[in-house]
Amino acid sequence: MIEVTNLSKSYGSTQALRGVSFRVESGEIIGLLGPNGAGKTTMMRVLTGYLQPDEGQVTVDGLDVLTDTLEVQKRIGYLPENAPLYPELSVQAYLKMIANLRQIPAADQPACLSEAVRATALTDHLTRPIGELSRGYRQRVGLAQAILHQPKLLICDEPTASLDPTQIVEVRRLIRRLARHSTVILSTHILSEVEATCDRVIILLNGEVKADARLADLSATTDAVLVLAEGAPDATKDLKALAGAENVEAYPTPDGHQYRVRGAGGVDLRPAIYELAHTRSWPLRELRRDVRTLETVFNELTTQVRRTSADTGEMKAGRRGSDQNPSASHLSERR
Repeated sequence: MIEVTNLSKSYGSTQALRGVSFRVESGEIIGLLGPNGAGKTTMMRVLTGYLQPDEGQVTVDGLDVLTDTLEVQKRIGYLPENAPLYPELSVQAYLKMIANLRQIPAADQPACLSEAVRATALTDHLTRPIGELSRGYRQRVGLAQAILHQPKLLICDEPTASLDPTQIVEVRRLIRRLARHSTVILSTHILSEVEATCDRVIILLNGEVKADARLADLSATTDAVLVLAEGAPDATKDLKALAGAENVEAYPTPDGHQYRVRGAGGVDLRPAIYELAHTRSWPLRELRRDVRTLETVFNELTTQVRRTSADTGEMKAGRRGSDQNPSASHLSERR
């Protein structure tokens, strides 16, 4: 349904997207996840043909977004974070107006309107002005206009923003029902939203795809967490030497050290780690199995990005300092 290849987009000196590539198959529910400023909104605007990329290619249903923009837009339903509703219009009048704008043939409009209204449970509110509806029902109206023309692709930007807990649950259920007939991209920065609604997640950080995986695959990965008391020797080297250890991360704690050990293929390394701790006489405080959640993966990725950005900033600052003090540079060269 969607193929994005080496997509880049900049706003002046700010690069919003950097070589983004991914594929989305028909019928998938994709969570486009990332913090504010990660490039999610830019990505959606490019997908819908609202923005043109600087580089790269995007196809939707086999059509190029740049050269076949109108045909692509006919296949897309879009719910922005703040849907442009008309508060003085009734729900029915608004949806009728959208049907005309979408150029749905008059003979097909009653069936399309009826199906969209039933799908969003708006039957009892058709004659009410939109301005009198609750936030949750206004969001339903926004979804109704997005699916009115029965799109192959539904794009939702923060669909549960500002909703109360009950309304959030209702909108989640609604999106999953709509996914029976459409491919869905759900953009959000709320991790629980993706876990409750989506099958697969694409994580954008600083305009780059940092992760692309099915949620079931993420949750299938388990780590062994080892906590040693203060005064224990560094166990990193020994843990990395364990058979089946794929990755070892060490974290200092206020009263000791913590190690996260990932086994290749999801193997449970706790028995081997316990034997190692016993052999080395490590002051063992805790040894547990920890299932990696979406939150764990997201936090790991954001931490890595922050460290990389900090290192890059330090290198640039060092170069600027050298440029601004040429005498120091000449002195170093003479030495």
